[in-house]
Amino acid sequence: MSHKKLIALALAGAALASVAKAQDASIKLDVNKELHDRLPDDIKSAGKMISVNNGSFPPYEIVTGTVMTGASADLTDAIGQVLGVKIDHATVGGLPALLAGVNSGRYQFAFGPVGDYKDRETASDFVDWVQEFVVFATLKGNPKGITSLDKACGQRISVMAGGSAERVIKVQSDKCKAEGKEPVEVQSYTDQPASILAVRSKRADAFFSSQAPLTYFVSQANGQLELNGVGQKNGFDDIFQGAVVPKGSPLGPLFIDAIKVLMDNGTYAAIMKKWGLENNMIKQPGLNLGGRLPK
Repeated sequence: MSHKKLIALALAGAALASVAKAQDASIKLDVNKELHDRLPDDIKSAGKMISVNNGSFPPYEIVTGTVMTGASADLTDAIGQVLGVKIDHATVGGLPALLAGVNSGRYQFAFGPVGDYKDRETASDFVDWVQEFVVFATLKGNPKGITSLDKACGQRISVMAGGSAERVIKVQSDKCKAEGKEPVEVQSYTDQPASILAVRSKRADAFFSSQAPLTYFVSQANGQLELNGVGQKNGFDDIFQGAVVPKGSPLGPLFIDAIKVLMDNGTYAAIMKKWGLENNMIKQPGLNLGGRLPK
């Protein structure tokens, strides 16, 4: 199923005219002067900020050439309107490059959402705006029976390089070996589309990643894929994801208040529902809500 068709189906499900209007990405929001005045002077002078991404992460970030669409694109556009600045988007290769680019000051922030974990909070601040779950995408019928993390021993599992799922599956592989079982064959890719392609082409038995993008990929796979391990911890504590800013940056508290504005006026809910992300919504954004990964 194409991106356009999927989006059209999501919009068609909106029963109320007011919601449909709110879901229109062209909705115009007023500048919040108090929030604009809190922007660092260099950003106010430039009139813009650069948000960095590490490639397509549907349905949050869908990168085509130099253009980004998706829920994160809609939300950053809305935040830019509230703050009175333009948000440009830049793409780098992989999560490590994204985090390094933000922490070095090359980019003002990454809206992500990026997984928030305590070890990452030592170098960055996270403005969490969604809750997530980590599951498996397999071929239809789940031929290898991968229903949970402990069923991954001896299987070929694709993950996104540098992400939290990669770390968890490597811990599981060590656990498999310690129990006298075959280790996991971990296949690390730079982005989500390459990881899911490995499953569809039968080079990998499952893709271990966030539920929101996997739901998206499964929905457009013409019945070739299914989700497994839904509703289980799968090696994680409660997972929060969000925007990344440099440690101690004034943008952290500012983004929290800007997202609160979008939550209060209904824009956040409308955009999340537009992209099929209603199950990932949280009631209030927070700073550094993340848990810990297995050692």
